[in-house]
Amino acid sequence: MLIADGLDDALIGIGRRCGQPDLAVYSTEKCIQILVERDGMDEDEAREYLEFNTFGAWVDGETPVWVELMGVQELKDTIGDSEGDKCLDQ
Repeated sequence: MLIADGLDDALIGIGRRCGQPDLAVYSTEKCIQILVERDGMDEDEAREYLEFNTFGAWVDGETPVWVELMGVQELKDTIGDSEGDKCLDQ
């Protein structure tokens, strides 16, 4: 499991997938706030930096997951209707 250097306070848990290695899971909003407070960036600069250098980086199958919290409607608005409604029955 890969851990993001300097973003410990943004770690929100572990992601698990059947038959796959566990992954570190980070809050993107918390990552942004760390850069704002620690490095003096504004929110747009922090997001741009993280999207290029962190969120968009692929190291291997253990690359962390970067989570944007949102509700169902916001998710549907983000992905549009092209994905359809896919549900995991409980």
